[in-house]
Parts: sequence; structure tokens; C-alpha cells
Amino acid sequence: MTLDISHARERLFFVQHRLRLDTLVRLRWLAVAGQSAAVVLVHAALGFPLPLAACFLVIALSAGLNVLLRLRFPVTHRLAPQAAAALLGYDVLQLAALLYLTGGLENPFSVLFLAPVMISATALPPKATLSLAALVVTCATLLGLAHRPLPWSGAEPVDMPFLYVAGIWCALLLALCFIGVYAWRVAAESRELGQALAATELVLAREQHLSALDGLAAAAAHELGTPLATIALVAKELERGMEAGPQRDDIVLLREQVDRCRDILKKLTSLDEHGAPFDIMAMGHLIEDVVEPHRNFGVALQVALIGDRATEPHWRRNPSVLYGLGNIVENAVDFARSSVRVTAGWDAARVTLEIADDGPGFAPEILAKVGEPYVSTRSDDRGHDQEAGGLGLGVFIAKTLLERSGATIEIGNAAAPEEGAVVRVAWPRGRFEAQERGLFG
Repeated sequence: MTLDISHARERLFFVQHRLRLDTLVRLRWLAVAGQSAAVVLVHAALGFPLPLAACFLVIALSAGLNVLLRLRFPVTHRLAPQAAAALLGYDVLQLAALLYLTGGLENPFSVLFLAPVMISATALPPKATLSLAALVVTCATLLGLAHRPLPWSGAEPVDMPFLYVAGIWCALLLALCFIGVYAWRVAAESRELGQALAATELVLAREQHLSALDGLAAAAAHELGTPLATIALVAKELERGMEAGPQRDDIVLLREQVDRCRDILKKLTSLDEHGAPFDIMAMGHLIEDVVEPHRNFGVALQVALIGDRATEPHWRRNPSVLYGLGNIVENAVDFARSSVRVTAGWDAARVTLEIADDGPGFAPEILAKVGEPYVSTRSDDRGHDQEAGGLGLGVFIAKTLLERSGATIEIGNAAAPEEGAVVRVAWPRGRFEAQERGLFG
């Protein structure tokens, strides 16, 4: 479940740090309308002289960029952080050009430099925000040193003292830092809350899936009990009436598989039952109990124990853990070409178990989703036809049951040049042996 929660957080992080293009386009249209209105108001209503052609040319560039973006991308397109930062950087440069024509930092509208940085702080990674802030500081510094006169009535232009301009520059810098950090912190807390809620919803959804499957398992065990008993009875009668030969061997195999089906159903109906106080198993015995039912299927099962046998961990026999590990071993045997390796190790802190096969491994498009409900690995990519496929619940059930016991699970493929799937299960040693201490302590 740890991996699934991490994936959920990564997906949420991916979405939260990708601004919709439509959002930036709408904000830029608002800026175009506001800039046009300000230029017209200052020139027509107040009568201040302005370089109208140059100002409207700068504004028209933003309008043209918006039209180009609308034609090039769909409304739902989300921008990568770098692309969004580049568009916000353009807005900073466009505003700087307009301020250069209308008085530089002496223009009261220079405070609008804060807008792109605040948008970046709330929606983009800190690196992009710092880059935009550096661009704003650079533009503000240049505008403080060089700009056209501030529009004003009268023949003589207004010449603000340098100390006043420096004060505006300092105020802009302080506001940039304070508002930027404040907006980033508020947005970060909101993102953390969203990630926590997403992780909680994922856990609840998984538990609901498993609860539903618990009921289905009990119903299946009840409904299948009678037909399996009938099949077993008929198989025994046929076995008695046949002479030794290939057909009798097939009947024996059929009866053995029916018995195995009945054992599996018994396990499904007893996953939450607790064993007796004397059902304490050493690690080696636990592994042998898991692999024994899968030894006669033409695949070599190799078991290795790595660790000091004097400190070998013990755990109470747990049907949930046995079923979960057994399902993983069964999948490995199904897809292996010739062998499956089961390696156990332990130290003072952790107990680990690795199950690896020499089959084709997981297909890349399946690997990211293995362990989710209704995602089946039994496809052509792993050498099995679709008719042999299951519902995609086996790995999900096994993974959830093992995680309930405190385990963390990693599912992947062997590193090149080796081939095959690898599943690693690890418990904190204290959690692995906790139930044993509860029985005797």
C-alpha cells in the first residue's frame, strides 16, 4: 500500500504543478483589457501625453500570443512547469516594456510585477518561482535606471528624486519576497492536505474492495463446496475402475487438483482466523509451507535462507500471510521458464523475502499498475493466452493481505541482463515477531 500511496501522491503532484493553459490565457486577456483601458483613460480622460502607438503595439503582442495559443492548443491542455514559467516570464517582460514607455518604477502600476510571481508561487515549483522573481528584480532594476518620462500634465516632465525611486524598488523587492513566500506556503499546505486526502481515499477504496472480496470468497466457498465434492467422488470412482495407464494418471491428477481447490476455499474462509498458541513457525518452515504445494509443476523451486540460523525469526502461522505469499509463488511458477528462487534474509531490524522467476517479466505498461484490482498480468506479454487469464484480483488480494501484516511490497523486473519478475516483501522485525510475543508475553 505504501507504493500505491506514493503513486497517488506523484499523480496528484503532477496535476497540481501543471497549470491549465486556459487559466493563463484568461488572465492575459484580463491584463490586455486592463492595460488598454488604462492607456485610453490616461490619454483621453486625463489628457496626459503617451506614446500610444508603441503602447498599443506592446499590448497587441499579448493579444496575438493569446490567439496563437488558442489555435495551437486545446482548452484542457496543461502546461509543464517550464512552459508555464516561460509564459509568465513573457508577461513580466511585456509589463516591463509597457512600464518603460510610461515612466518606469515611477508609474504606480509597477506594483503589477507581483502578479506573475504570486501565480507561480501558488502553482509552480519553487525553482520556477525563484527564476521569475529574479527576472522581476532585474527588470525593476533596469527600469529604475532607464525609462521614458512619466506621463504628466504641463510642458515640463515630472522628475522623481532618485531616493524615491530607490524606495519604490526596495518596497517592490520586499513585497515580492513576502507575498511570494506567503503564497507558496499557503499553496504548499493546501497541496499537502490534498495529498493526504488522496492517500486516505486510496486506502479506504482498497479496504472496500477487499471487504467486498471477503464476502465473495465466503459465498464462493459455500457455493463451490457441493460441486467440488461431487467431482471428487466421481473422480475416485473412475480411478478405481481404470487400469494403470495414462488415462488413470489423468484422473488421479484431476482428483488431486479438486482436493487443492477445496483446500484453497478453506483458506479463503479462514483468512481472519487465528491459529493456536503452538502454531509458531520459524522462517524456514514458513517458506516451506508456502512453496510445498507448487513443487510438482515442472518448475524447480530453489529456497535459500540468508542469515544466522541462531537468530532465525519466528511467527505464528497466519493464513493471510500464507495465502498472500502462496499467491505470489503460484504466479511465479506459472510464468517461470524453468526455475523460481525464493530467498529469505533477516537481521536485527528487518525480515525480507524475495521471490524471483526466470520468465519474461512484467510488461512495462502493466508494471506500474500491478497490485491494483482487476489488473491481470496473464496476457500475451507474459506468455499466456487470454483464455487462461484471471480477473486480476490475485495479486491485489495477496498484496493487501501482506500489507495488513505490516509488510512493504516491491514489484518489478530483474536487472539486465537477467530476465524475470521479482517481488520483494519486507517486514520490520519487531512487527514480524509481535504476534508471537503477544501469545506468550
